[in-house]
Amino acid sequence: MVKNARLLAKFEDEQLRKERLSYAQALKIFEAMWKEAVKLGVLPLKDPLEGIETDIELARVLNSCSKSL
Repeated sequence: MVKNARLLAKFEDEQLRKERLSYAQALKIFEAMWKEAVKLGVLPLKDPLEGIETDIELARVLNSCSKSL
């Protein structure tokens, strides 16, 4: 359980600044994550357009909010 979220966020930010991945390393991680998702049955999507209306509406609302700032 995380007791100090700010401390954890600071730690994660520092780690990201220190760690630089090459393209090959990043691709290897991506491929491993993709394979795990396939094994779990999450990917590929059965219907890629399922929920697209919700995504479009959310994007419309968020885009209108950023323009009003």
